[in-house]
Amino acid sequence: MTLAKIVYASMTGNTEEIADIVAEAFENLDIEVEINECTQVDPEDFEDADICVVATYTYGDGELPDEIVDFYEELQEIDLSGKTYGVCGSGDTFYDDFCKSVDDFDAVFTKIGATKGADNVKVDLAAEEEDIQNLEAFAKKLAEAVK
Repeated sequence: MTLAKIVYASMTGNTEEIADIVAEAFENLDIEVEINECTQVDPEDFEDADICVVATYTYGDGELPDEIVDFYEELQEIDLSGKTYGVCGSGDTFYDDFCKSVDDFDAVFTKIGATKGADNVKVDLAAEEEDIQNLEAFAKKLAEAVK
């Protein structure tokens, strides 16, 4: 069975909700899901997964959330060649660097050899109906990429 591992950072609950939406979409596609808050796992845990997903928010003026910095730095030290990845997250369009942390993780996954399975999904604050549809399509594309 295909395994998707989702690691998220969430301060207000918006990104945790995004991760839950993606997880439910995977489950509806008969994909096994493990979902963890970023301080509870290590990047090496992605080595056991077929699909690697990071859901993160962007803090302040484009900074990574404090709680995911260690995960981000350690992720750069492993090889995920042959793995499929996707990145999604929340931000606030009030800031110039909207959802920059999503792009930062996207760049790291590419650098460590993983294959992008779906376009990044960026959500302004909480997920609305259109965002939910985009996140479900994101999960579907990732699932198709590993089949």
